[in-house]
Amino acid sequence: MAQDMETVKELNVDKESLKRLLGSYQRITTGDLIPLLQQIQQVYGYLPPPILFELSKQTRIPISRIYGVATFYEQFYLRPHGRHTIKCCRGTACHVNGGPEISRTIQQLLRVKPGGTTEDMAYTFETVACLGTCFLAPVMMVDQDYYGHLNPDKISQILKSYR
Repeated sequence: MAQDMETVKELNVDKESLKRLLGSYQRITTGDLIPLLQQIQQVYGYLPPPILFELSKQTRIPISRIYGVATFYEQFYLRPHGRHTIKCCRGTACHVNGGPEISRTIQQLLRVKPGGTTEDMAYTFETVACLGTCFLAPVMMVDQDYYGHLNPDKISQILKSYR
């Protein structure tokens, strides 16, 4: 693990983009960490380890703290992420109303397991404990759009609309 971290530190980092981002702050504190990580992810599509190491170096925020925040909040991704994120609910209401079948259909159509990204980087598929829309069960989200009262026949058409 330590050897992997050293290798990551040595990777080429676009320091200028990070410097410009950090330059928009007058004084950086640990309270700025979440907005900084959000902006970095917006630029790169995920949080590349070399960028996080450089962020730590330039802000003097310990890398352990940066990784602690990045791994605590589900909004952050440490691996490349698809252009579209599909979240399939596995909560009780969705489960009893056909959620497992919806999840299987998505996996078959995209040829990806939960937590995976399609080879073309179009989609990342995740299952989540609850989307908070039980009245739409079974439900999934694509990016910020909710789709409810799903059946397997609807999934293909929904996904095609994001291509």
